[in-house]
Amino acid sequence: MTDGGQIAARVVQFARALRAAGLPIGPGRVLDAVGAAAEVGLARREDFYSALHAVLVSRAEDRALFREAFELFWRAPDDEPEGLDLLFPSPPDEPPQGSQPTRRLAEAIEGLRASAVVTDPGRREVDAILAWSDREALRTRDFEQMTAAEVAEAERAIARMRLPVREVPSRRSRPDPCGGRIDVRATLRAALRAGPDLIPLRFRERSTRPPAVVALCDVSGSMIRYARMLLRFVHALASDRPHVHAFTFATRLTDVTRSLLDRDVDAALASVGQVVKDWEGGTRIGDCLREFNVRWSRRVLGQGAVVLLFTDGLDRGDTSVLATETERLRRSSRRLVWLNPLLRYQGFEPLAEGIRSMLPHVDEFRPVHALDSLAALARALSDGATPRRASQAGATSPAG
Repeated sequence: MTDGGQIAARVVQFARALRAAGLPIGPGRVLDAVGAAAEVGLARREDFYSALHAVLVSRAEDRALFREAFELFWRAPDDEPEGLDLLFPSPPDEPPQGSQPTRRLAEAIEGLRASAVVTDPGRREVDAILAWSDREALRTRDFEQMTAAEVAEAERAIARMRLPVREVPSRRSRPDPCGGRIDVRATLRAALRAGPDLIPLRFRERSTRPPAVVALCDVSGSMIRYARMLLRFVHALASDRPHVHAFTFATRLTDVTRSLLDRDVDAALASVGQVVKDWEGGTRIGDCLREFNVRWSRRVLGQGAVVLLFTDGLDRGDTSVLATETERLRRSSRRLVWLNPLLRYQGFEPLAEGIRSMLPHVDEFRPVHALDSLAALARALSDGATPRRASQAGATSPAG
């Protein structure tokens, strides 16, 4: 069995990999992790996982990345029975077939795995290098497959994004010398100053204002890898324009508008992580939309609001409720745009019942998996064109 010094060294390597992948881990937490590992020991894998999780994870959005890193780092390759499994008395559970690590996590662990050489000459090296192609442009790269450096660059690009939604007419009017309506009061005041021989006409024009933007972001387990980027996008909207309202949902609906008001995006997301209690939970899209329609729609959907619905549409609830509430949401908003990361697949077809029940009731059905898709969303909302119903577009919407 590996001695305590080797366990401590492996825990330090694991913490370094997490930090390289984007988790905020300082030297103090690394020392706490080493102490926690020594305290719980290696008798039970679940206890070892929970101890490291309690010390190294402080944000809800980092749970999925930690789990993936733990499964990838603390398991032995199939062809090396004497490799990393020395640290556990029984082999860990294997991840689902076909799952692949995120690129930033694979990049962080690559260097550590390449140097993980067992000193005993009777054993082979443990080398689990994960390769990928780096030729694709950053703007088209899937958020899930970005490296830590690319995620940071993408976050900076999202912070610079603007959403020039076409302004809508308001009930108010403003003075305009080329306006189409005579301003009677201003004309009479000007006539009193000018005298009886001259009546200078004054005109007014109907004013415009940017419409409210309401973002409903799915933070369930199937959407967790995209939720952080989507919330950064919503934070950029809130920093650029007034009347931006944000909600998260998985098994319950949570208003996170106030949390996103912080100008520091990292502090804002940390606040969201503390407020949202169902992060990485199940999915009840229909029930959450019903709660929004009943409690919030009259407060935030007035005066021609644009609704951005971030979800993959994978709901296990009653699809009739989902269809009814989506239709109600569409009638209450000026434009309902459904952003679905599943559209990144070229051969996507709306086979799930939840997706089929929602599609006829949205105006746009668009992908949201890369910087290009977010830029395309901004262009689509600023073109001023009449929205095209998704029932007509279906799965032929651009895949990004």
